[in-house]
Amino acid sequence: MDRLSILLTLMVGAVTTGVPVIAVMAMGFYTWQVIVPTALIGFFVLAWPASYWVSRKIKEWDPDWDEAKVEEYKSPVPSKDAPEV
Repeated sequence: MDRLSILLTLMVGAVTTGVPVIAVMAMGFYTWQVIVPTALIGFFVLAWPASYWVSRKIKEWDPDWDEAKVEEYKSPVPSKDAPEV
């Protein structure tokens, strides 16, 4: 469970949804039948992998991040004060 990527999904989702919708509208398609699927694809298909990638890069570049602590944690649902995965 990567809690940072869950928070980043909202911010990254705004970009990955907005860019395709603006591109579709710039091409002259203004109907909801085109805009809604484009927005859904942008958010659900692109936002989660992009958020996860950004989260991993942030943790990779953080000098204080200790990946060894993550390997020691056994529970699939960590408590609130558990180390980040």
